[in-house]
Amino acid sequence: MALKVLTVDDSKTIRMIVKKAFRPYDCEIVESENGVEGLAAAGREKPDLIILDITMPVMNGIEMLAKMKGENSLKDIPVIMLTAESGRDNVLKIVKMGVRDYIVKPFKDVDLIERARNIVKLEPRKESESAEDPSAKYFTMDGDIQRLVIPEKVTRPVILEVEGHLQSKIKEMAMSAARNKLILDLRKVTETNVSLIKVIISTVQKCQKSNTSIRILATPTMSSELKEFRETSDMPIDHTVEEAKNALQLKP
Repeated sequence: MALKVLTVDDSKTIRMIVKKAFRPYDCEIVESENGVEGLAAAGREKPDLIILDITMPVMNGIEMLAKMKGENSLKDIPVIMLTAESGRDNVLKIVKMGVRDYIVKPFKDVDLIERARNIVKLEPRKESESAEDPSAKYFTMDGDIQRLVIPEKVTRPVILEVEGHLQSKIKEMAMSAARNKLILDLRKVTETNVSLIKVIISTVQKCQKSNTSIRILATPTMSSELKEFRETSDMPIDHTVEEAKNALQLKP
């Protein structure tokens, strides 16, 4: 199973550096823009590693770290702190709070990976397999469950590409009763629009026709927005991977 890394930073550039650093490895990157979103993501995703910036709006990294250390389910998640200050007092402060390591900005991706390797095991991504299977852009296996991850922006080309891969994936799943389960993961999507609704409806209908069990996974915000559309208002929506998995495993 892919290592899960949460990057919490209000700078899109820094988050891109983090994503680039972990790209060669079998990792799933989750992004948040501030401590409030980061704390929610940490509770929802239970990441294996958190890359946490100190200076952020709404809730800074120190405040988020303090709240994490106060929760039993989050206190043991290793954290690498990003700081713009290298002074002794600043470093001592974050070390005393329990961070596993820290990096002074600006930094290079190799520096981040070097520190991450001391905390978690990084497995190389199997690029050859991804190159041979174009559907790997959207589909990943999680145990015996297929997960369809929809990208940030849903456009017509995305719809056509997803639907093209979906048909073959459903045929694969139909060959084994133990693997005919799919999670439609919408958590990366940034806008709830008509194109997204079309993807959801099309995916659900294809799964129903093939007797494939499906669960929709979305953020609480998107879940509320989907309830406003007639086509998706009655669809059950999970907010965590664990909820979706449990619901699928309980289905006969």
